[in-house]
Amino acid sequence: MCGIVGYVGPSQACPILIDGLKRLEYRGYDSAGIAVVNNGKVEIARAKGKIASLETTLRCSPIHGTLGIGHTRWATHGRPSEQNAHPHRAGKATVVHNGIIENYGAIKQTLTASGRVFGSETDTEVIAQLIDHLLEQGTAAEVAIRQVCRTLKGSFATAILIEDRPDTLYAVRKESPLVIGIGRGESFLASDIPAILNYTNRMVFMDDGEMAVLKPDGVRFTDFDGERLTKVIKTVDINPVMAEKGGFKHFMLKEIHEQPRAVTDTFRGRISEEKGEVYLEGLQITDEEITRIRRVLIIACGTSFHAGLVGRRIIEDLTRLPVEVDLASEFRYRDPIVGDETLLISISQSGETADTMAATKEASARGAKVVAISNVIESSLARMSSHGVIYTHAGPEIGVASTKAFTTQITALYLFALFLAWKRGSITLDRRRELIADLVRLPGRMGEALETSATLKRMAAVYEKYTNFLYLGRGINTPIAYEGALKLKEISYIHAEAYPGGEMKHGPIALISDQMPVVALLAQDAVYDKMKGNMEEVRTRGGVLLAFLAGHEDGSLSRLAREVVRVPMSNPYLTTILLALPLQLLAYHIADFKGADVDQPRNLAKSVTVE
Repeated sequence: MCGIVGYVGPSQACPILIDGLKRLEYRGYDSAGIAVVNNGKVEIARAKGKIASLETTLRCSPIHGTLGIGHTRWATHGRPSEQNAHPHRAGKATVVHNGIIENYGAIKQTLTASGRVFGSETDTEVIAQLIDHLLEQGTAAEVAIRQVCRTLKGSFATAILIEDRPDTLYAVRKESPLVIGIGRGESFLASDIPAILNYTNRMVFMDDGEMAVLKPDGVRFTDFDGERLTKVIKTVDINPVMAEKGGFKHFMLKEIHEQPRAVTDTFRGRISEEKGEVYLEGLQITDEEITRIRRVLIIACGTSFHAGLVGRRIIEDLTRLPVEVDLASEFRYRDPIVGDETLLISISQSGETADTMAATKEASARGAKVVAISNVIESSLARMSSHGVIYTHAGPEIGVASTKAFTTQITALYLFALFLAWKRGSITLDRRRELIADLVRLPGRMGEALETSATLKRMAAVYEKYTNFLYLGRGINTPIAYEGALKLKEISYIHAEAYPGGEMKHGPIALISDQMPVVALLAQDAVYDKMKGNMEEVRTRGGVLLAFLAGHEDGSLSRLAREVVRVPMSNPYLTTILLALPLQLLAYHIADFKGADVDQPRNLAKSVTVE
């Protein structure tokens, strides 16, 4: 994935494609490419790196034609390289694709056995190879594409050129967005509105299971069975800058709302509910090595550190291995006890965090087995990890304050804990199936949790005037309190601290007053009543309580708290994610009311690449 543009009409396609790709640069990418049909032949230009590199290639070797597709890639399968950049061609079929093809391995194996030769490491290429395979057998183009769509498992937004169809562009969608632009004597497609908004504001939004056939004089829609569909053309009345943000005021708010999808993409293709198994394709650790692990060490910084604290509880519970979590910035300035029976998990969204890389290098030199969790393919951290990497599939995160990076890191840790537990035989098959089923249901529950946004916006208008906040949690939700306080500090510049609820009486209780809002996190679990007791301590001292509850309604909380925000509940490990979402929204809305620069808070950088 990340950005798709397509054009068919009377104009030269190349400038339109390049312009559209530039308007999608905010999404992040590691390579770019275009394909244009010129005199009945497809010509392709691709480049690793920025679009400027692709433009240099095109200046040396221009491509002409009035039908084309373009793509900016954020690597998911295969390292960033010109070879893996889109578009991908097989015979007469050329494709660009956003999403993840879950069964690409089996498809590739079958096609390779039939004599087909692959030129990339990507899952995308199987789409082109399958289409061309059917075309060679005499299947009509539209029929072939629909048949391929029914074969693929996973998510895909795909634009397709067929070499001997010089006036036709095909598009299909399943669980990954595509929008069609209707012009005058020309048609457009894109993965996001900004790419084509300068050319037309008349749009058709494709739904899952739909195919579009674009020609200069119009667009025809069908489902994957070939049934004709009637679609509504909508006039998009937003400016290009707002379009980049998906209609949201800030990238951070957009990214908060992208989290159900990001979590889905992180576990998609990696689990089997029926078998109770987890497949982590990036790991290079043997079953024998897993059984020899005696200790797990997690190192990270900032938000990733908080994800690591959640991961500690999950891994300890499911594997019964002792787990420590250390700040990467402190780790190498002591004499850490690390050996060949230690598994080190290094977490960094960018994979370029200087402190985390230095700590990883130190632990590796002492014999630890190293597994990284990162969002960026072929990042420095990924390359230095001796036993592989688990990639989160959060996609680009533009807002400096991490949101979807955090929840996808917890998801990755959850998957890894299940993987270790399976390999070590520490939990039963039924328990694994239950935990995987909870994960599958999680994105829907996250969507429900995000519906609290309007309530939190109302609350933010009241509480943005306070200058200090205290966050309290118990057990596995204590790191969520830490993360909630950090988000508020980062983007609103309000001082906030977080403590385990049981530590209140050991000092922090002295801070309680009617000028100190206290955010209390509760889940209806083993420490629920303990947390309510901590809230009683706050209430009797005149504190302003804001309760965030995961679970069923509890009327007694209304007596304790001025506000009660309720979200759904999952198992204790995944409930952490559900409680994190409203805390992100609270911080966002408070910062917005204060007029802060939400996406680029002062003094902060997205990736800390210096010590």
